[in-house]
Amino acid sequence: MTGVVVVGMQWGDEGKGKITDFLSRQTQVVARYQGGDNAGHTVEVDDKEYKMRLVPSGILNSDKISLIGNGVVVNPKSLVAEIEALKKQGISFANFKISNRSQVILPYHLKLDSLQEANKGDAKIGTTNRGIGPAYMDKAARVGIRMADLIEKDTFAEKLKSNLAMKNQTFVKLYESEPLNFDDIFAEYYQYGQQLKPYVCDTSKLLNEQLDQQAKVLFEGAQGIMLDIDHGTYPYVTSSNPAGGYTAGIGVGPTQIKRIVGVAKAYTSRVGAGPFPTELKNDTGDFIRNAGHEFGVVTKRPRRIGWLDAVVLQHAKRVAGITDLALNSIDVLSGLEEVKICTGYQLPDGQIIHEYPASLHILEQCQPVYVTLPGWQQPLRGVTDLKAWPTAAINYLKKIKELTNLDFVSVSVGPNRNETIVLKDIW
Repeated sequence: MTGVVVVGMQWGDEGKGKITDFLSRQTQVVARYQGGDNAGHTVEVDDKEYKMRLVPSGILNSDKISLIGNGVVVNPKSLVAEIEALKKQGISFANFKISNRSQVILPYHLKLDSLQEANKGDAKIGTTNRGIGPAYMDKAARVGIRMADLIEKDTFAEKLKSNLAMKNQTFVKLYESEPLNFDDIFAEYYQYGQQLKPYVCDTSKLLNEQLDQQAKVLFEGAQGIMLDIDHGTYPYVTSSNPAGGYTAGIGVGPTQIKRIVGVAKAYTSRVGAGPFPTELKNDTGDFIRNAGHEFGVVTKRPRRIGWLDAVVLQHAKRVAGITDLALNSIDVLSGLEEVKICTGYQLPDGQIIHEYPASLHILEQCQPVYVTLPGWQQPLRGVTDLKAWPTAAINYLKKIKELTNLDFVSVSVGPNRNETIVLKDIW
């Protein structure tokens, strides 16, 4: 077993990109297994920022194979632009691969996403309107267009014409919106396909060959487990499986996985609508948001902020089989008089529960039960010697370990590679 999975334990934006980049230095392959370009990674190396949506964070290590698996939905336009931007920053794509079985996002997916969301009114989910859901819908309905289809001119034309006929009926008759033009889409997206063609291959075969040779492989997801379509706050979730999606989304067996590293921030954030039991709609929330620069990489939307929720972490640990914890952004909490961690939810009848409810009705009635700890005033940014930390910050770490029963792989005190305190070797 040489595979290690990195997965977010909250609602995304936990800093998975940084941890993937950090751990990938010891690997030969980094593989992205689900999601699309609706989630962004920001990785900082030597005070230089790299922003990625589809490209695995391992691309920053030029000697590694970085690949996009079949479980990812790929917007070719977005991916071509991302590759060009990273190349301008000096990043090599010599070892970059895209699964020939990954699904393609096309303009009708984006249009349908926007129309569906607008039509929901107050019940909108908070989608990024990047066509992720509609693309996965087409995949499940068996009318999706894959990368293997996009790069074949006649196949792409045939499938696009058939799909567009159906989609345009929906746009015109249901939404009273303008239809999309076949010629425009075909000309533009076929060219994107030809630009991406050199990278397209059977990534499952490539990856299994690497595993057979005992290569160390890092599996990278996009959104966090609380946005998992099965185990998250449904329906306020994404359309794929951050929890457990790494086998089907890459094409390897579960026996290849050695460890599953859960990534969490020392507090909680989420983007978009949906339940958020520990949300802080006050000055403390504003302080954490500004100190942590909590604004979406892709959308620029201010993220909702809350205290760390151990109920969420325990739920994520259970459904994803988390074996180790990478904690980020503890430096953001410096300056607070006190810090809190949610240990359970209290129902109106006084009952305290420790599982995350599936029912939104029950969840709306839950009040977080907190343990309150002293805060610390000393800045932690860049302080990588735990002996130099204030006692209150050390005690905060100890409480997290106690509540999750997970060992720390690392603790980060800033976004840069050299601001990572390594506490355990997972390889």
